[in-house]
Amino acid sequence: MAEVGTIAVIGAGIMGRGIAHAAALGGYRTILEDILPASLRKAENEIRANLGKAVELGKVRKEEADAAIARIEYAGTVEEAARAADLVIEAVPEEMESKIEIFTLLDKVCRPGTIIASNTSSLSITEIASVTYRASKCLGMHFFNPVHKMKLLEIVRALETDSETLAAAVEVGRRMGKEVVVVKESPGFITSRINAMIGNEAFYMLQEGIASAADIDKALKLGLNHPMGPFELVDMVGLDTRLHILEYLHKSLGEKFRPCPLLVQYVKAGRLGRKSGKGVYEYSEQPASKAIS
Repeated sequence: MAEVGTIAVIGAGIMGRGIAHAAALGGYRTILEDILPASLRKAENEIRANLGKAVELGKVRKEEADAAIARIEYAGTVEEAARAADLVIEAVPEEMESKIEIFTLLDKVCRPGTIIASNTSSLSITEIASVTYRASKCLGMHFFNPVHKMKLLEIVRALETDSETLAAAVEVGRRMGKEVVVVKESPGFITSRINAMIGNEAFYMLQEGIASAADIDKALKLGLNHPMGPFELVDMVGLDTRLHILEYLHKSLGEKFRPCPLLVQYVKAGRLGRKSGKGVYEYSEQPASKAIS
């Protein structure tokens, strides 16, 4: 099995900084990259805050948190981050063009034995890996938001992923404290495929006036024991991200995944969820939120 000692994370957004947090806490030297210095500063502050909260709650010992913080380095270029890594995890936006661009660059700057993983939630790892000369060393590692709290990790085996690469990724996930499931590549994998359908149907129900957003969320939480309602979840994930996933699934799997027109309309209006302050619900500095229509 390939030995992983250093992990590079490309992109310091919500997912990237969460992955870096988990990697460092798992004992790995971790290099977090972003071209925007402000994003790196925000990531560092958030990682410190989240580890501090974990110490307060008794989930992590202070010495473990301090050691994790010390393991994280910050880089302003992909080349700087990736050249020494044994595993690179790409966490850029959910767009095929962006991921192909990053994998093309990583294939050039990484050492021959370096594993390259994508945090995509739905896109084809086989297609992304095809732009490299190391398809056997490429796979998907689909983390969930917030990464430092969510236990699941979907590891996606592409057409040419070899067994050694798969075993190394599974070991990394376990050291990060994740429960790992291995998925043969298929559009949407397990969770995104099911979540996309539930969330899309919820938008159709909202569009048809069957119930309010708050009542649909309440029904799924109390009736089906979901920890979050579909609209609470899409606001956290991002309506634009969900739309990208649905468009890909619609293209790949057919008509049952056609995005609801109301979701498309919200995205065109800039209602992207928590990150924009308004999605299905409206957000302010206060903890409470209210549904908007």
